[in-house]
This record gives sequence, structure tokens and C-alpha cells, in this order.
Amino acid sequence: MNQQHYDVVVIGAGISGAALFFELARYTDIKNIAILEKYNAPATLNSKGTSNSQTIHCGDIETNYTLEKAKKVKKTADMIVKYGLMQNAQNKFMFSHQKMALGVGDIECEYMKQRYEEFKELYPYIKFFDKTKIKEIEPKVALGTDGINDRKENIVAMGVEQGEVFTTVDYGKMSQSLIEQGQLQGKNTLVEFNKEVTKIEKKDDVFHIYTTDYKEYTAKAVVVNAGAHSLFLAHRMGVGLDKSCWPVAGSFYLTKQKILNGKVYMVQNPKLPFAALHGDPDLLADMNTRFGPTALVIPKLERYKGLKSVPEFFETLKFDKVVAKITLNMFKDPTIRNYVLYNYLFELPFINKALFVKDARKIVPSLKTSDIYYASGFGGVRPQVIDKKVGELMLGEASINEVDGIIFNMTPSPGATSCLGNALRDTKAICEYLGARFDEDRLNTELL
Repeated sequence: MNQQHYDVVVIGAGISGAALFFELARYTDIKNIAILEKYNAPATLNSKGTSNSQTIHCGDIETNYTLEKAKKVKKTADMIVKYGLMQNAQNKFMFSHQKMALGVGDIECEYMKQRYEEFKELYPYIKFFDKTKIKEIEPKVALGTDGINDRKENIVAMGVEQGEVFTTVDYGKMSQSLIEQGQLQGKNTLVEFNKEVTKIEKKDDVFHIYTTDYKEYTAKAVVVNAGAHSLFLAHRMGVGLDKSCWPVAGSFYLTKQKILNGKVYMVQNPKLPFAALHGDPDLLADMNTRFGPTALVIPKLERYKGLKSVPEFFETLKFDKVVAKITLNMFKDPTIRNYVLYNYLFELPFINKALFVKDARKIVPSLKTSDIYYASGFGGVRPQVIDKKVGELMLGEASINEVDGIIFNMTPSPGATSCLGNALRDTKAICEYLGARFDEDRLNTELL
């Protein structure tokens, strides 16, 4: 068995792992850093452009964010923009589009007015759009079912116009950039692909990492950024056993032509722990509009990668009375139950498009079934973590650091937006554990 030793090994080369690899290489005096990726390139799963909404979720149009959460998310979102500017990534992997959070009907319109007043100080650039302004910048949103006359409902929005802020990122390309930049920092770095980690052990303060090709890597410290597989590997190490995981997949529908000029998000149902349907210009589909996501609970840790992750799902779920009770309580709520069951219908041929269009017409009333098609191969899996101690579904990111020197991260949305902020947290923790120097001033100058 071949063995290689490093100060830090990062497992997973999606956007979160790539961000940490970059920050360790650029802002610390740690000399030997490796990143191991299961597949043959960075960002082939949830960070791939087809697997997410390509959005910088900074909190200005995400109506499921409280003001307190928005403040935290904005800070990490600003880091994304600063990294993009540092790399001259404008119109390469970072783009500026108009965007808005749309309120439809009197109740939502009143809510949007109140939200605008509450959030405008945190986002000084944000504007309030009435129906006339919406018609000017997003005409298909303001027009009715005939596409000619104005829609009957009252509509308002809060948002920004084209060119005012950066809104969109190809996180796949950004992952590649982060890894490339990490390799240019004069450190002893290793980037290895097709290295599926099966087990991690700690022996005498050294971590032993085993892969399917019978290689062994040793490290003083480890960070696992492997999506739902982070919990899978944590469980195999005997930690994080108070957590379980429901993987939720999201599917999308694409339009055959450009229908929206920018991003249009809707008011989030506060009872649902899933993103509300929204429309985005798709960077990888000639800027045609992508509507979604749906929310589909599936018994797999990865989508579009065969059936291998099905048994891994059951191993990670660790189904017991507590998980059963939490799941039952969720399904007792008719809003959640009906939403989850209804979303399965969006996967069924012949009826899926007609059902989906009914929901998407809240954004574009004139949308027709013939305007859209199921985006085959689009959509990823987000690990929705169940906290058995608390007895509920965790909304947001989760980290397991029960063993000194190793961190397991699970990052559902907005994990991509938070990647550099999460990497900063983990970089500080690793430096403290190793007694390494962290150049905080340089990071603050460049990214904060």
C-alpha cells in the first residue's frame, strides 16, 4: 500500500473543499497540503453549474432569511465577489444580472413592503419595484395569461437592476480557479482525482486515510467537505452518530428561449424547509430561463451516479425510533406532506410539465407547457441533516468536530455562497490545532 504524508488533507474538491485548499495554501504557513477528489475533476456533483441555481445568495432576495442570517450570509457572499474580482473573473465565472424577490397578491405585497423597509439599510443598493417598474424590466412577469394585458393580481418586488451588483457564479469554474490558485502559492500541494475515500482512522495523533485503490494517505489534520458523504465518513469513524441525513434532490425545467431577463424569486413558505420555486438565466443554456428547484427526497447520497450510494444512504440514515419520530412529525404537517408528495409528480412523464407550469405561472402567467422541457441531468442532492438530540431537521450547515484535528462539513444551500467564509472558519481551527501561522491581515485585505 502506497503512503503519503501531509500536514492537511482536504477530502472533496467541490466548491467548499476547493475554497479551503486555496485559503490554507495562500494565508497560512502550512507547507504540505493535499486535496483528494472522488471523481475525475473538481466540482462534478453539487458544485457543478447544472446542479445549483448559480446564485450568490447574499440574503437580499431570499425571503426565508431573517435579518440576522442575512447579515452573516452577506459577509460570506461579499467574499465570493472579492475573490472573483481578484481573479478578474467578471464575465468568466462571475456575472451581473438583475434580480428580484416577487410578491404576488395583497398579502405578499404587504409583506414585501415591510421586508424592504427592514432590509434596505443592510443592502443600500436594493430598490422597491411597483408593477410599472416590473413591467419595464421583467415584462413577462407583469403581463397576464394572454401575454398582452397586465396581470390582474397586485405585484411588487424588491431587487436590483442589471449591472448594479454581481449576482451569478459558475461554481464549477470557480472551484477549478480556487484549486489552480492554491497550487500557485509555493507550497508542496497535491491534487489527486479518482481517489474515493472509504475510511479514516486516527492513530497516535496521525490520521490515516484509505482509498478504494488501496492507497493510504496520512495527515496531521483532515477536513472532509464531501456533501452527504461527509456524514457517511463521519459515521464510519464513529462520530456524528447523533445526526442522520435525508438527501433532498432538486430538479429543474428549462425554457426553449429566454423568458426572463434576470433572477426572479418568490416569497418563501415559512413552513417549508425547501427553497421556493424561482427562475434564473442559466449560464450553461444560452441564458434561457431555468425554473426550479423541485424538492425530491431520494434514497441516494448522489444523483446521476448509479445505485452505489443507495446502500450508503441507508448506512448514513441510521434509521431508528428517533428518525422515525422526526419524519412522522414532519409528515403530520399537511403543508410539508402535500408539498413533498406533490413534488414527486414533477418527475412523471406526460403529466409533469403541465403540473409544473401551473406553479411557475406565479412568476410568468403566460407560460405554456410547450415553452418548457424537463432538464434531464440537472439538479443535485442537498444533505438535510437530522439532529437526533434536538429532535428536528437542521436548517443550514452542520459541522462535526468531535475528534481533535478532523472536521466533517455538510453544506446544504447556501453552502456555495458560504464556501470562503466556511473555509476561513476551518482554516483558523486547523492553524490553531497545528500551531501554524494564519495571515489574517492578508486575508482581510483581499477577501473581507
